[in-house]
Amino acid sequence: MSQKVELPLAQRSWEDLPGHWLLARLGKRVLRPGGRELTSRLLAAAGIGGADVVELGPGLGRTAKDIGALGPATYVGVDDSGAASAMVQEVVEATAGRTVTADAASTGLADGSADVVVGEAMLTMQGDKAKRAIVDEAFRVLRPGGRYAIHELALTPDDLPQDTKDAVRRDLARSIKVNARPLTVAEWSALLTDSGFRVTTVEQAPMALLRPKRVIADEGLFGALRIVGNVLSHPAARNRVLGMRNTFTRYAGAMTAVAIVAVVPDAAG
Repeated sequence: MSQKVELPLAQRSWEDLPGHWLLARLGKRVLRPGGRELTSRLLAAAGIGGADVVELGPGLGRTAKDIGALGPATYVGVDDSGAASAMVQEVVEATAGRTVTADAASTGLADGSADVVVGEAMLTMQGDKAKRAIVDEAFRVLRPGGRYAIHELALTPDDLPQDTKDAVRRDLARSIKVNARPLTVAEWSALLTDSGFRVTTVEQAPMALLRPKRVIADEGLFGALRIVGNVLSHPAARNRVLGMRNTFTRYAGAMTAVAIVAVVPDAAG
């Protein structure tokens, strides 16, 4: 029986690309559910300045650039894609940062070697077991008093019926071609506390990834126009983007973006 070979991202068709990489190929650089504004609030709450920072799943390096601007003592980007790591390395070379090609659940970094771990829009794409393994790894890598900062897609409200949760996850997975498993805000917080963290801040923003106002705010006017031009030039990509936007619009009342900072308790509790 022949085994299916998965093509590298650069060789995949528009129809087969995961949603975030499709948008990246079209020129979108900010791929976070709450946009640049929520990322800025997350990094401010995490206390980046002078800290040893690890970023899990840095992707194109947009947040790595923001982290570098805040003056960390050190930066390490961990990504399981060698190509992504190479892109991030170009971003962080100016600040003497480095990248590691490894799984977020098994980084190979030393125990207690970081003050801050940042992860954006990556836990959402994992199943329950993988989510827990990544959160446990963040806890292991952080020192006492260290902060874990996440920015993820969330379901809302916390008492959303299970059948609605299932419908959102099913239709989201179909449109972005990734098995997305967003949690409610309460469930995200519980995931962190179950691994030993203490949640200190929770902030939310509309999930408006493909709304024109958000695209302009995130990418700038010329960046937004470049994306529109690329979308119009590629019919297959346009169909995918319209499909994703329709899904986001259909479930606008059931989705939000959430940014949470949680701390590793010190010896005093």
